[in-house]
Amino acid sequence: MESSTTDTAESVSHTDVFDAVAHAVSMVDRRFRLDGDYEVGREKVREYAAAVQDDHPAHWDESAAAALGYPSLPASPTFASMLAAPVQHAMSGMLTGYDLRASVQTDQVLEFHRPILAGDRLTSNVALRSFRQAFGGDMFVFENVITDQRGEAVMTGATSVIARSEQSDDHAEADRLIGEIVHRGMDTFRRRAPRRTELPTWHPSYAAHRSAHSRAAATVAVGDELPSRTVLLTIGDLVRYAGVAGDANPIHWHAGAARTVGLERGVVAHGMLTMAYAAGFVTSWLGDPGALKQLSVRMSNPVYVTDAGPTAVEYAGKIKSIDPDARTATVAITAMFEGRKVFGRATAVVQLS
Repeated sequence: MESSTTDTAESVSHTDVFDAVAHAVSMVDRRFRLDGDYEVGREKVREYAAAVQDDHPAHWDESAAAALGYPSLPASPTFASMLAAPVQHAMSGMLTGYDLRASVQTDQVLEFHRPILAGDRLTSNVALRSFRQAFGGDMFVFENVITDQRGEAVMTGATSVIARSEQSDDHAEADRLIGEIVHRGMDTFRRRAPRRTELPTWHPSYAAHRSAHSRAAATVAVGDELPSRTVLLTIGDLVRYAGVAGDANPIHWHAGAARTVGLERGVVAHGMLTMAYAAGFVTSWLGDPGALKQLSVRMSNPVYVTDAGPTAVEYAGKIKSIDPDARTATVAITAMFEGRKVFGRATAVVQLS
């Protein structure tokens, strides 16, 4: 039988000394389902593709999608970031004593079991997969398995973050200032945030998809380089992405807010946006966006965006290895901003036809 709980912090007796670390350990491998689902709209697929500068015709034109075998528009690969805000809220509710708003994201791995399609109804199933203390902080790995209307897993995301159980005075002041900027919107979100239900057992089925229209295996060799791509970013692009993706954090569009959290040069691009550009860079070469099987990124350096003119991020890729039996290839991705790598490591596993 499933047990229900709200997304507020776990109740703690006032006579007890609460141990946030011990509580985090007790939460490892407990699975929670977020109530309700997210229905993928056709126009939202197009809006998101525009926000991440993904011009692949399949995200825009139903006849182009049908030519690749899809019954409706497939979403750009990182579309599931649309579900990030309620998932982060749920994770914060799981971890009493931690403020994940002050956390630092280090790694993101997305496994695509099948493309998300317009008309899908998506549900998030979140778990804390690991917890350890190292490097002066507490390190968490969260997993979100996204299931569709049939209960099949369509995507699995793993996010690694570093957080602290005690908030510093600087973080508290930053939270206060940022809260003043986005106060009303966040209050509304918190009131309407989905509840979470603990799942005592977890045995999902996984969707399967194999592209018949991706790049042919015979045309790919280890060492091949993908055509490079330069993405130009403005603060307007960040505002559009923030609005479409529902990311209200003002460090991505308000220079004052960015400086309060130590970003001396001001506004920075969303990490998930730079990852979305990497996904589009690979799928434009593949031919079929549904042939992307996995995207793994370690965030390294921020991308600063000012009002002085467009910011350029240069993407390049090289075939690192090929599995002839599985007909897959691994692509090593490089993203450069002002001569520095945006990602410490980035790879994509792609299906070949």
